[in-house]
Amino acid sequence: MLTTALHTLRARWPAFIGSFIALSLGATLLTVTGLALASSLDAPKRAPERFAAAPVVVRGQDTLRVHTPSGERTKELARPHPVPDALTTRLRDLGPVVEDRSFPVRVHGSRGPGDRSPGSRGPGDLIGHPWSTAAFAPYRIDAGRAPRAADEVVVTGGWAAPGDRVRTDRGTLRVVGTVPRLGFEDAVFFTDARAARLSPVSVQLAVEAEVSAVREAVRDAVRDSVPGSAGVRVLAGDDRRYADADPDRDREALTALNALFGTAGGVSAFVSVFVVASTFAFAVAQRRREFGLLRTAGATPGQLRRMVLGEALAVGVLASATGCLLGAYAAPHLAAQVVEEGLAPAWFTIGEHTWPYHMAFWTGLAVALCGATAAAWRAGRTSPVEALREASADTGTMTRGRWVCGAGLLLTALVTLVVALAGDPGDLLHRKTYVSRPMLLIAAAALLAPVVVRPSARLLTWLPARLPGATGLLARENTAAGVRRTAAVAAPVLVTVALAGSLLGAVATLDEAKAAEVRERTAAAFVVTAPSGTGFDAAAVDRLRAVPGAEVSPTSSTAVYALEDGVALIRSDARAVAGPGALTATTRLPLAAGKVADLDDRSIIVNEEWAEHTVGRSVRIWLGDGTRKTLRIAAVMHTGTGDNGVYVTAANAAGAPVDRVDVALADGADADAVAAGLRGAVTPVGGRVASGDEWAAAASPAARGTTRAGLFLVLGIALLYTGISVVNTMLTATSDRARELAVLRLTGATDRQVLRLLAVESLTVTAVGALLGLLVAGLNLAGMAAALHLLTAPVTPVVPWTAVTTTAAICAALTTVAALTSATLLLRRRAVARE
Repeated sequence: MLTTALHTLRARWPAFIGSFIALSLGATLLTVTGLALASSLDAPKRAPERFAAAPVVVRGQDTLRVHTPSGERTKELARPHPVPDALTTRLRDLGPVVEDRSFPVRVHGSRGPGDRSPGSRGPGDLIGHPWSTAAFAPYRIDAGRAPRAADEVVVTGGWAAPGDRVRTDRGTLRVVGTVPRLGFEDAVFFTDARAARLSPVSVQLAVEAEVSAVREAVRDAVRDSVPGSAGVRVLAGDDRRYADADPDRDREALTALNALFGTAGGVSAFVSVFVVASTFAFAVAQRRREFGLLRTAGATPGQLRRMVLGEALAVGVLASATGCLLGAYAAPHLAAQVVEEGLAPAWFTIGEHTWPYHMAFWTGLAVALCGATAAAWRAGRTSPVEALREASADTGTMTRGRWVCGAGLLLTALVTLVVALAGDPGDLLHRKTYVSRPMLLIAAAALLAPVVVRPSARLLTWLPARLPGATGLLARENTAAGVRRTAAVAAPVLVTVALAGSLLGAVATLDEAKAAEVRERTAAAFVVTAPSGTGFDAAAVDRLRAVPGAEVSPTSSTAVYALEDGVALIRSDARAVAGPGALTATTRLPLAAGKVADLDDRSIIVNEEWAEHTVGRSVRIWLGDGTRKTLRIAAVMHTGTGDNGVYVTAANAAGAPVDRVDVALADGADADAVAAGLRGAVTPVGGRVASGDEWAAAASPAARGTTRAGLFLVLGIALLYTGISVVNTMLTATSDRARELAVLRLTGATDRQVLRLLAVESLTVTAVGALLGLLVAGLNLAGMAAALHLLTAPVTPVVPWTAVTTTAAICAALTTVAALTSATLLLRRRAVARE
């Protein structure tokens, strides 16, 4: 039978070309994914950047360490400790000590660095440092001189030249020198005295001394119980990279990259199995007479099954090998693209690895065999009487196995949804869940599609069938009669529309729920925010309090840490408030129990995600600076979308600067006058005044770049597979309808009428698939909306109509073009034959 299978492939190659392309694409993506993952696992250790030329860096305590029965647990502190003055004095006896200070500087107007760097947050954003630290990178002046006066600065890059004046949130600065940009930050250097005024606290310093001597000095300080010396780190060699800004950014970027390619690989495997299984099943259905003739000639069911599996084996081997070759070529280009888009570190390249090729080849082969297994079983059940079958209407499309598998997957999807809603509705909001869950429903809908194809087709063609002419009526009857053909073409359309609606809809629904939470919590008339990474000093807060008609609520950003179940150290973002009265006037907390008025220096407001969330109970926590405390729960907030953090008083956030001031209007106060007063109060320090609605809109979260890139990559894969499957199925199906088209011609139909009929049929089939896809997406979004409702973050599901409509239109165009192209070739060949 292997010889027969090879001959079949040669004779029926158009029927298998779609499976070959789909498998090749799947193997290509698996190869690329494997190579990317393997390369990210071998990431080089980042070298020091800002302190590459510094002998030693001493950094204050920046890590919380908690001993548990399962070992030590660590978390980065929200408020790192400065190096204590007593220790700094001891270090000065060893050699020169330079205190490091870093603070953001925002350039007003269109001036500023035009590209992004890890140290800046966008065009116009700079990082300020004292000039004495420039030698540790090292930076060398290439034009001008070092700063001497308070308003003089040296900048990196070529966006400004000596003599230029630049307006910033730190005042108008005069550029007196430039240094080459080293690639890891856009820096601006002030005099040491001006930098000390702008950033009074220094959490690290460089020491020009022997490493051993510095370590001994730190050990002596700890031994002598110098306050604040416990936890001080001495960084030398490669460890100096921990003194750089965000030293773990590469690891975080690679984690996001792994998730991106992992999701793409999973969807590729799912859709390729789907497409291959659909293609082989339709091919077997089209070859019923051929298999019947073989059975009549004496072929056994086992021989037919082996022939179909042999065809799949041949296609799988060739396609997988081709995919590995294409993957080896595509991986470096894709790596360069993700680096250019900022989704991966600049050093990221594809390394030399072999296991991804093995994984891709054997997975592709397994996909081919798994996709053909059901078709092989169906081929073996063909009886000899099928050789005499001429009926065009499909019968027996829903086999027992198809019923069992389809109903089982549908029941599994529904039961797991109900269990998740009853047990942990928050799990439905995670990306892994809303990406993987639609696949169960898609597979179930595809298996059960023949059940709804006929009624759906009749419903969609009800109006066209009643219009003058026979086109609508024939399209209706042909679509309803050819259930296998309709289901085979509708299935890939179903996949793409369902994925587009489910994935993009889930992200949009979640973003809308989070935005609604922000709007609901904001009761302030105005919100005053400090420049990013800084805070308001006491004088600025006093000026805001003095504005007539303004009731202010200053808050600070901090964090608290709790040990969950005795083994897991959990960080929770927190806001530190001046008092419950001001908080109540400007913020509406989504309370489940307790009262905001009960918040004091010995209590805390938590949310329902905490293991202990009973009002009146006590919780042991660590504050943002690592101080251990036991606080009473004053109130409990609903879980919501997961962004309802924790509230403490300012006494429990020592050292955290006020970075936001919510402002309510006193009775009878004029809003415009208050706004003008607020702007005047914060202009000297660069604060921004926005209305409550403006701030809520700006603070509303949006999908991150990696999330959007991942979703569009997944949808691009699905759409590409859809195109392959639709074109292949329509070409095969239309070619097999040569006799039917000839009969239409004999009854008097013109070529144009035949083509019009096929176009209407194609659009109808696409509409059936899109309708099923919308039902799947609707069920998925309804599950997410139910989860948000249970989490007290009710929101109307957001259906991405633009993406769904665009996807359906592309599918309709592909289906129609494939059908008309195949039919045109058939009609042209018959015309030549008649001549």
